[in-house]
Amino acid sequence: MSGNRPSAQELAAAEGTTIPDVLSPGLRVLFCGINPGLWSGATGFHFARPGNRFWPALHAAGFTPRLMHPHEQAELLEFGLGITNFVARASARAAELTDDEMRAGGQVLVEKVRRYRPQWVAVVGITAYRVAFGERRATVGPQDRRIEDARVWVLPNPSGLNAHWTASTLAAEFRQLRQAAMDDQAPRPEFEGKCG
Repeated sequence: MSGNRPSAQELAAAEGTTIPDVLSPGLRVLFCGINPGLWSGATGFHFARPGNRFWPALHAAGFTPRLMHPHEQAELLEFGLGITNFVARASARAAELTDDEMRAGGQVLVEKVRRYRPQWVAVVGITAYRVAFGERRATVGPQDRRIEDARVWVLPNPSGLNAHWTASTLAAEFRQLRQAAMDDQAPRPEFEGKCG
């Protein structure tokens, strides 16, 4: 990659690539995105496209002590946070994914939760959650469904293209999740880290 900004050729070459999850056992919150965009595919970092509001919302909500950048994603583990996606392959738009891919991704997420045992799963994108789990009437916020023992919270998609949510309303939703995760003091003997 040339400099910090992928070239048009690098973005085109990122189609279909995958990037590693940020995962460890016993996380407080595992954030699940839809799939990596081409910018993430080209850089190897989650939520990497400029204009994506994931990292600012994470900080504004108090999950991180400072505004972190995509290349620092591994540091999230120190705060009991992780990142995965429903679909691993990078694409220009989430609309390129099929419903079958999303449903299969939901099953993969269940397996990851079974293995890593996070306390909360935060799905970043209401439409993705509805498709992956067949919950057509789901709304943003805490869900009745659990994935294994993990509680589920649905957050708005932080993409800059999601004009329904401003930076402040997005941060407010992330903040509600953070409060719920911090209030939940269920013993997690395999995890002694912190969240926020």
